[in-house]
Amino acid sequence: MIDTSTPTATERAHAPRMGRSAWGRIAICIVLALPAVVFRVTGFAPNAVVDLLVFGGAVVAASFLLAWAAEAAQKDISGALAIAILALIAVLPEYAVDLYYAFRSGYDPAYEQFAAANMTGSNRLLLGFGWPLVVILSLLVARRSVKAGSLPASATKVLQLETSSRLDIGFLALLAVVAFLIPLMGSIPMWFGFVLLAAFVAYLWRASKVSDGDDEDEEMVGMAGNIASMPTRARRWTIVALFVVAAAVILSSAEPFAEALVASGSALGIDSYFLVQWLAPLATEAPEFIVAALFALRGMGGAAIGTLIASKANQWSLLVGSLPIAHVLGGGTTGGLPLDGRQVEEFMLTASQTVLGVAIIIALRFHRWSAIALVALFAVQFVVTDTSGRWVLSVVHLVAALVVFWVHRSSILPTLAAPFRRAGAAAVRT
Repeated sequence: MIDTSTPTATERAHAPRMGRSAWGRIAICIVLALPAVVFRVTGFAPNAVVDLLVFGGAVVAASFLLAWAAEAAQKDISGALAIAILALIAVLPEYAVDLYYAFRSGYDPAYEQFAAANMTGSNRLLLGFGWPLVVILSLLVARRSVKAGSLPASATKVLQLETSSRLDIGFLALLAVVAFLIPLMGSIPMWFGFVLLAAFVAYLWRASKVSDGDDEDEEMVGMAGNIASMPTRARRWTIVALFVVAAAVILSSAEPFAEALVASGSALGIDSYFLVQWLAPLATEAPEFIVAALFALRGMGGAAIGTLIASKANQWSLLVGSLPIAHVLGGGTTGGLPLDGRQVEEFMLTASQTVLGVAIIIALRFHRWSAIALVALFAVQFVVTDTSGRWVLSVVHLVAALVVFWVHRSSILPTLAAPFRRAGAAAVRT
C-alpha cells in the first residue's frame, strides 16, 4: 500500500537528511555515465573496446542509481508487491540489452542467437552465483548471533526463508515446468510470449493482494537507507529523479553497449557469444547482487534471497515473454523467435537448473551444502562446453532435483497451490 501520511511541521524540521557522502555517490555514478551520453549525442565511436568500456560503465552506474531508488521506494510501497516491483526494476538494465538483441534479430538473423544467449546467461548467473552468494553470506553473519545465544546453532547451516517467499517459489515452479516447452518447440512463439506475459501480470496481481498487516518495516541499508530517511516529499522527488536519469542513461546506452559486445569479440579474438552471455549479465546484474549482499550482511538473508527469487520469476515470465514480441516488432515473422540447436541446449540447461533451484528452496530452507552444490554445478558449465556436455549437465540437474523433491515432497502441493490461493487467507503464503 502507498504511504500517504503527511508529516507535521515539527517532524519535517527534525527529519534526517541525506548526507554529502550519499550525494557524492550519486554524483560519481552520474559522472561515470556522462561519457556515454556524450558518445551517444555526438556519435563519437573510436573503437569497439572503448565503446564497450564507456557504455558498459554507464549501464553499471545507471544500474546502481536504479537499484538505490527501487529499494528506497519500498518506504512508500509496502509488502509483497514492493518485493516484486523491486525485483522487476532491478533487472531493467538487463531487459534493455536483451530486448535490443531480440529486436535486432527481427531484421538481422545473425543476432537471433544473442537474444537467447543473454537471457540464459543472466538467468543461470542469478541462480548459480547470486543465490549461493546470499546464502553463504547470511550463514556467516548468523555465526555472530549464534555466539551471542540469540540464534540456535542450526542457523549457521541453514537459511530459513520467509513465508512470504512461498508465492514467488510457487510461480517460479510453474514457470520452470512451462519453460521446458521452449526446447521442445525449438522456438519462442508469439502466443507463448503472451502466455508468459499474462503469467507475469497474474504474479504482480497476486503479490498486490497478499495481506501484509503483520509485516514489520525492514531496515534499509546503505544508499537506500539514506534516501529513505529523507522527508517524504524530498524522498519521493529524489526517487523519481533517480528513476528518470537512470532510465535515460540505460535506454541511450543499451544499443551501443550491445553492439560493442558483439564487435569487441571479433576485435579481441574472444567468442562474441561468450561475451554476450556472461559479460553483459555481469554488468547489468552487479547492482542487484550488491544490494542482496548488503541485505545478507545486515542479517536479512530471507529478504535478500526473496528478492533474487522474485527476479528469477520475472526473467522467466516478463523477459522471455517479451523476446518474441520484440523480434516481431523488429521485422521478424509472427511465428516468434526461432532457436538453433545451441539455443535449444542452452534453454534446456537453464530450465533444468531452475527446477533444481526450486527443489532446493521449496521447503523454505536453503542449506549451505545446497549453495555449494549450485556453485559447483554452475562452474562445471564453463568446462563442459560441447553439446553432449550440456545435455549431460541438464540430466544431472533433473536427477538431483527429483531426489531433493522426494525429500521435500510434503512441501510440493502447498507451493504449487500458493499462486492460486485465495487472497486474504488466514495463513499468508504458507
